[in-house]
Formats: sequence, structure tokens, C-alpha cells
Amino acid sequence: MNPILLDLGIVQIYWYSVLILIAILIGSFLFLKSAKKEGYKEEFLTNLLFYIIIFSILGARLYYVLFNIGYYFKHPIETIAVWNGGLAIHGGIIGGTLCLLYHCLKYKKSFLKLADLLTPSLILGQAIGRWGNFFNSEAHGPVVARQTLENLHIPKFVINGMNIDGIYYHPTFFYESMWCFLGFIIIMILQKKVKLRRGGLTGIYFIWYSVARFFIEGLRTDSLMIGNLKVAQIISVILFGLGLYLLFRKKKDTRLNRLKERMERYARKI
Repeated sequence: MNPILLDLGIVQIYWYSVLILIAILIGSFLFLKSAKKEGYKEEFLTNLLFYIIIFSILGARLYYVLFNIGYYFKHPIETIAVWNGGLAIHGGIIGGTLCLLYHCLKYKKSFLKLADLLTPSLILGQAIGRWGNFFNSEAHGPVVARQTLENLHIPKFVINGMNIDGIYYHPTFFYESMWCFLGFIIIMILQKKVKLRRGGLTGIYFIWYSVARFFIEGLRTDSLMIGNLKVAQIISVILFGLGLYLLFRKKKDTRLNRLKERMERYARKI
């Protein structure tokens, strides 16, 4: 696949960058729409989104660079070449989470509630962003026969795109993207139809994504490593456990907690 969408001579526009931008725009729209319904002020939300986007991208890139420090130490200028790929979603989650936590502490907002509101945007953004790997011919699995891919009913254009130098590879980006799209639909339904405790939706996301990522990572040929262990599989196990905790943790439903929630809702409307 050609990673360049548009070549203007001195400026080249890459598919990877465009898809990341589309994911950010759609995700931001969804978050703003749902958060406004909860009474959050637009000024707070737009400022929060601005910094979360920046620190998520920085976190995703820094995470990737640190686990490939030997290469980037020799080629330091390529550290900023994010258009060539190299954004690790787990690093983005860490960067975005720390930014969200800081803002919630600073402005006295509920961290878990805002995390739940951001969850649909996050998983949809992942589903869209993964297609950047397709155009960069990266994040694929091992060699596979074309007939095997056809038997899996994978779209022909994806199969053809996985023909790299005459050899077919498992489109692990496609598996993950479809899983995230399905997860987005489920999370949106749960958000509208089911009343979960705060952090519950985030917990479901961690569980849903981590299960798939653990097994898909086992197929990938370009994983970030710690010794003989794949970093993404280690993080997936940790996030899966965190997801279970968020989903099933016990909450003390005291009068004080109920009063605090009412006061928070009132304060957001002022």
C-alpha cells in the first residue's frame, strides 16, 4: 500500500496522519455531545480535550520510542516522524489518563465519570486509527496463505493490501479494528440503556479491548518487547484486571455520597 495520500512536492500528506485526525475529530464530537448533556460547561470540555489530545499523542509516541530507544538513539531526527507510524495506544492511554486525572483534581471533577464519557470516543478512535497501519503496511501478523484469508471472509481489498512483496500476511490491524468497532457499538448501547456505577463503562472497555489485544498481539511480528515478553500482552493483563475491579468494585452508597453527587450535578449547571 502507498502510505502517502497526497504528494504536493515539498509537502506530503500521509494516510496515517489523516486517519488519526479523523479519529480525533469524530471522537471529540461524540465526547462533547455526551458530556454537555451531563451538564459540563463547554469551556471546561474544550480545554480538557485540547490537553488530552496533546498528551495522548505525546504519550503514545514516547512509549513507542522508549521501547525502541536503541534505534532512535542512532536516528534522533526520526523521533518526531509520527506520520511514519509508531504511536502505541497503551502509551496514549497512559498519557491521556494522567492528563485527565490532573484536570479532575484541579477542577474538582469526577475522574471516573469523565473517563466513562471518554470511553466511546477512545475505542472508536482506535478502530479508525488502526487503518493507518494498513496503509503503512505495518502491525501485521505472520505469513499466511491467501486462501486462508479468503476463508475468513476478509474483504478482498484488505487481502490485496496484505500482499507485501509477493507474500501475504495476517491483517492483525483489521482484526483489532473490527473488534473495536463492535466494542464501540456495545459500549454505546450500554451507555444509553444500562445504568452502571461510575467507572463501569471504562472497566468494560479495558476488559473488551485487552482480551482481543492479548491474542492479536500474539500474532504480530513487530511487537514491543521486554526480553522474551511482549509488552502489549503484559499491559493487557494489567488492564484486564483493572477493568474487572472497576466493573465489580463495591461502592458505599451512603447519604453523604448521594448528597455529594447532587451537589456536583448542581455545581456543573451553575
